[in-house]
Amino acid sequence: MLALELIRKDPDLVRRALARRHDDTPLETILELDVRRRALLTEAEQLRAQRNETSKRLARTDPKPPDVIAEMRRVGDRIKGLEAEIAEVQQRMDQDLLRIPNVPRDTVPDGADESSNVVVREWGQRREFDFRPLEHWELGANLGIIDFERGQKISGSRFYVLRGAGAKLQRALIQWMLDLHVRRGYQEVYPPFMVREQVLYGSGQLPKFAENLYRDAEEDYWLIPTAEVPITGLYAGEILPAGTLPINHVASTPCFRREKMSAGKDVRGIKRGHQFDKVELYKIVEPERSDAELQTLLADAESVAQGLGLPYRVVQLCAGDLGFAAAESYDIEVWSAGCEEWLEVSSCSNCADFQGRRANIRFRRTQDARPEFVHTLNGSGLALPRVMIAVLENGQQADGSIVIPEALHSYTGFERISA
Repeated sequence: MLALELIRKDPDLVRRALARRHDDTPLETILELDVRRRALLTEAEQLRAQRNETSKRLARTDPKPPDVIAEMRRVGDRIKGLEAEIAEVQQRMDQDLLRIPNVPRDTVPDGADESSNVVVREWGQRREFDFRPLEHWELGANLGIIDFERGQKISGSRFYVLRGAGAKLQRALIQWMLDLHVRRGYQEVYPPFMVREQVLYGSGQLPKFAENLYRDAEEDYWLIPTAEVPITGLYAGEILPAGTLPINHVASTPCFRREKMSAGKDVRGIKRGHQFDKVELYKIVEPERSDAELQTLLADAESVAQGLGLPYRVVQLCAGDLGFAAAESYDIEVWSAGCEEWLEVSSCSNCADFQGRRANIRFRRTQDARPEFVHTLNGSGLALPRVMIAVLENGQQADGSIVIPEALHSYTGFERISA
């Protein structure tokens, strides 16, 4: 969340940030509540001071004047009423603060939507085919490695079953990615796939994305939409000792999303589903390091596409396409030959101190230093099943078989998937 001090001292900066995001969240209510809260606090403090001074005088007076005692009771009742009103105003203000998105960096290009995103660079050559390449849903069905019919039979639309070499290929991709990132200095964690509501507030998914989340109807359990959520929660409410940062984590988890906002999009194949697997990269760093660490995070995610030999491009998101918690983001999109489109497999974001404030994660530079809020970064490294799609469609052969990337051979035990 944004610091209240920032909104109070420079509301025009925040208004400009909202305008760049094409977000119509009003600041006036927060500013009005802040003025009201401070006025109530001042009145309460004055009454407490009055009560304390009168109590001292009464201690030296005997007998106690009835009118003064009656007035003290009225002051006490007023203080209780003020405290209740302050708590109510504070709660309303906190809820409104949770709905304001992060401020985009000055380096983020302007624009209302993805049409204004900027292609930064491309890597690799798209393969030239001497036959018509098939889409992954045809390849998967022909080879018996993707079972759409039975997936929908047991779970409904946007579900599927991976079989045989398909299941092993996905497992190999995940393990290879984890090993790659661990070698690059990330510590693997295996978090719970269900978290408490407060954890989702800390990472920024609530309250904005409540309709896209799955939850237990009776208990405080929410299925995670990304490993970013529980990893943020690992350090919520903590002050990290001097020398702890940076923290680099990698995690492989399933992700669960209702996909309400994407209704009608990408419904064929395995491109978009309610459940999918993802390898997530996450960094907690000192504030002055976060911009440089974003480039490191992006390079680490790119190394996966490079290791698999998948042509890709890096796209900088414009202000209107940024995620709620992000101050700056770059997407990695791999080329898929059958669908003939770029598929997003990672969004690498610098969230600055936005999540640090929401989750109250702080650090000390030295043992006696004042605690400061951390900066957090996250990005997929990479996301399934779109990496699977690219591997299948780019590796297909004229005879219908699929040659898989050399980096996976020792993980799968085979080099080709054939009927």
